[in-house]
Formats: sequence, C-alpha cells, structure tokens
Amino acid sequence: MDLNKVREIAKDRMKGYCRVCPVCDGRACAGQVPGIGGTGTGSAFSANLNALAKVKLNLRTIHEAVNPDLSIAVFGEKLNTPILAAPITGASINMGGAISEREMVDAMLQGTLAAGSLGMTGDTGVPSMYDDGLAGIRAVNGRGIPFIKPRSNDEIKKRIEKAEEAGALAVGVDVDGAGLITMALNGQPVGPKSFKDIKELVSFTELPFIIKGIMTADEAETVAAAGVSAIVISNHGGRVLDYAQGAARVLPAIADRLDGKLTIFADGGVRAGTDVLKLLALGADAVLVGRPLIIGAFGGDREGVKLTIETYTKQLLQAMILTGTAKASDVPQGVVVS
Repeated sequence: MDLNKVREIAKDRMKGYCRVCPVCDGRACAGQVPGIGGTGTGSAFSANLNALAKVKLNLRTIHEAVNPDLSIAVFGEKLNTPILAAPITGASINMGGAISEREMVDAMLQGTLAAGSLGMTGDTGVPSMYDDGLAGIRAVNGRGIPFIKPRSNDEIKKRIEKAEEAGALAVGVDVDGAGLITMALNGQPVGPKSFKDIKELVSFTELPFIIKGIMTADEAETVAAAGVSAIVISNHGGRVLDYAQGAARVLPAIADRLDGKLTIFADGGVRAGTDVLKLLALGADAVLVGRPLIIGAFGGDREGVKLTIETYTKQLLQAMILTGTAKASDVPQGVVVS
C-alpha cells in the first residue's frame, strides 16, 4: 500500500464529505461544518497553511548532523518521531460514517503506535464517541490521550475519571471547541473557561493536564499559572472562528512568553515533514496532525495512519539533514526565516 492508494480509497469512502483534494487547503470545503471544512469563508483553515508557507527553511550542508535524532519524550513516553495524531472525533457526523467511530479510533491509536508515536482521542456532540475513544485507549494499554469538550466542569470531571480508569497517559480539554456547531446541534452545551475553572480541573486529577486551543501569549501565561502541563497551539482546524490567525503565526510569541515552562504542541495545516520542522523551529515541542490522518484512517485503517506518519517522518529527517538540525527535541530558531 502507498499513499496514492490510500487517498484513492479514502476519496471513495468519504464521498460527499471530503474530496481528498490534491492540496488540502480548505478551498473546496469552505463553510462545510458539519463536515471537515473550515467555518464560514474557510479563512481560518487556509490561514494555517498560509502561515506555514510564509516560513522558509535555511539550507545548510556544512555541518555534522549526518544522522539526526528524531526522538522526543512526551509525558515519560519516548517517541521515535515528534509527529502525533491530533484528537479527532465524528466519523459519522463529519465524515460520512463509512467507518465507525471505534474503527477510526483504533486506526489512529494503533497506527500511531506502530509508527513509534502516540494518538489522541476526542469528544463530540454524541457522548458515546468519547467512550469509544477510551475503549481504544484501553486496547493499547493506556497509550493515548483523550480530550474533552469545554462542557461544565462537573461534566468534564466525570470524563476525567473515565480517562483515569482507562489508564490514559494524560487528559485534555479543547477549549477551542467552545462554539462548535456540532455540539449545539446535539444539545451538548459548551463554552469558554475561566482561570478558576481550569485551575479547578487541573487540581482534580493527577494526570498531566492539557489545554488545547491557545492562540495568544496572554492566555498561554494564564493557563501556565493555572498549572497545566501542556498546551496545544490550535485554531481547531479553522472550524470555529472565521478569520482566526494561523497557528504558525502566533506560535513564536507564545513560545517566547512561556520560556520552557510547559510542553507546547502545535497543529494546523501540517501537510509534510518540512511543516513539522518549521513548527519545531518556531517553538513547538511536538506537532499534531489531523486531516491527513483522517484520510489515512479511511483509506488504509491503521496501516494508512502509520504510512502517513512514517512518510512525514522521512521527510522531516531529510529536512533536518539539509538544515543541519541534529535533534528534533532541540531545533534552533535559525533553521527558519519567518
């Protein structure tokens, strides 16, 4: 199996929900939410890709980085690659249902593990889908990270307890889902969180706690003060706020403000290993991939996910060699020009 075959199968299985475009930039699916497009004009979706495209790599070939080390550590787990699967849910709501939620969860979690990485699971307007994610995490002996929508704290706590019972490595809340249409359509209220709310949730569990959806330096400082272990720089794939900035544009200021206080994940618009290197150079500790892995799951199950991550990892290795980057865990800012 190769990526072309994976994409061919996915295109057929996702017909009417995703066109599996040659370039996944959100143009053809703008406004298709539910679906996997960006909200409104699709500007926030394309902003992620445009922000990455503006960042250029410095070619360097006079150095000793002959065999770069791609490994990183995440919550005590050593990974072979800094590329992880973003929390994704809604196989039936957003993607047509050609595979079930549990099948997608298993493809993501098992495919990422086979590639030497980790996967994340999500939450949506159908509560049972969060449970599907936890079942998948149990099946891989806890090597996965569930994310919960910004429901009431009482509802979040119930789901944190389930994550603990599943043996998850960490748990997160994707606050960028505060205005999701799919949640409203299914009668599942969500909304913004205060500093007090986040601090309460952090103190509720001994698991590392992640907040996803940070796009400004001041909010990064706020959640750091609340005691979170990690953040995800993300505009929710451009699916919540039209005209939001791209993740790569805001990442450097956030990384500079935090100055190593916590782990920084970044997602949005990653379509190649060079994109991964750019985000690492801009301040991320690891990078999350979303839509390309959905296509991998629909087109090739766990093997499609594994193949996608391995392909991006090979591209990252080549880019590291050609920029003189010795370690994925320590990418110098000078690798890029932005």
